[in-house]
Amino acid sequence: MNICLLGYRSNPFSGGQGVYLNYLSRALVDAGHRVDVISGPPYPELDSRVGLIKLPSLDLYAEGEGVRRFKWRYLRSITDTFEYFSTISGGFPEPYTFGRRLIDLFDQTQPRYDVVHDNQCLSYGTFELQARGIPLVTTIHHPITRDLEIALAAADSWGLRLLIRRWHSFLTMQKNVVKKLKHLVTVSYAARDDIRAAFQLGDHPIEVIHNGIDLDQFRPMGNRDDHGLQTGPPIIMSTASADAPLKGLNTLLDAFAIVLAEHPNAQLRLIGALKPGGDTEQKIQSLGINNAVDALGRVDTEDMVSLYQNATVAVVPSVYEGFGFPAGEAMACGVPLISTDGGALPEVVGDAGLIVPAQDPRAMARAISNLITDPNRRTELSRAGMVRIHEQFNWRRAADAYVSLYQKAIEQSQCL
Repeated sequence: MNICLLGYRSNPFSGGQGVYLNYLSRALVDAGHRVDVISGPPYPELDSRVGLIKLPSLDLYAEGEGVRRFKWRYLRSITDTFEYFSTISGGFPEPYTFGRRLIDLFDQTQPRYDVVHDNQCLSYGTFELQARGIPLVTTIHHPITRDLEIALAAADSWGLRLLIRRWHSFLTMQKNVVKKLKHLVTVSYAARDDIRAAFQLGDHPIEVIHNGIDLDQFRPMGNRDDHGLQTGPPIIMSTASADAPLKGLNTLLDAFAIVLAEHPNAQLRLIGALKPGGDTEQKIQSLGINNAVDALGRVDTEDMVSLYQNATVAVVPSVYEGFGFPAGEAMACGVPLISTDGGALPEVVGDAGLIVPAQDPRAMARAISNLITDPNRRTELSRAGMVRIHEQFNWRRAADAYVSLYQKAIEQSQCL
């Protein structure tokens, strides 16, 4: 099968979508299929057997000085001009402009794919492919409407709420497009229920295919799965793809401040794209816990695995997750896990971790303290987590399920 995967933005280290494209494309190639990924920047890191077709945008959300300063080249096309002025006015036009560039690419190169698999772009351009008779499958990881709701609830001024609504204005397009798509898939049953409610889809068919975890990379230290033998100060580890209310970092920091009163030598290691001077950094300063918190920023996979392997406890504090890669990756490394009940997290964690209510710092602090002082329970959760991930969340199983869905889309397209 000749398969094309799409990603309007595919950061290889954060956000989940670039990670998803990397592992799914590799699993499909392993299964004997030919795979191209068409992506806007930032581009994913892919297996050498997977073709990467870069579809450059203006990438105005990239880090660095002067990225959004006006340049005449921003006016070289209608798409570029729209992207520039939409971005500087507070919008997020990348899903829309990726779709426009995608159609231009297909018009110019006339590629012949058996199926195209869209990774949550939900643009007019991707729908156009379906309208042309190209078999199209679309993954929705979770409804961005939840991000909007959580961000609005956390905003403390009408001006900030206005900016948040402006940034999420692309949802109007996605709500229009999603109702017309024939083959939808998501990564958890919790996400499926939320997608149907958010987009008013009723009983519209949505397949559920769980993500996998890279079990070659994320693994326990050597043959040791007994975290009860760990010595030294307790280390709590957490990862977050963004410095945003959705990820629940404020709850974790409040919980950690409570834990420090009982375990003054505890350390918190935070991994993720945290903004210098952003909300998380300010919160750390206001709580007076900066000497016990190590904000490591982005790290590569090898370093992340090492950090997991040396952690006493991992915490996923998210208010909502459509799946929750950090939970699965921690469990695969044999780290005892504490997770909130946000979105699909209980679906991933099951009874192999401790579940606490989202946005409840006292409940989270109690769970952390209990595991710190109970090595037998840590060992029990360590072993249970590894067994659960190995048995239920692997990319080979996911790839097989996607191929079945692709074949269904192809067959229905041929009947039209």
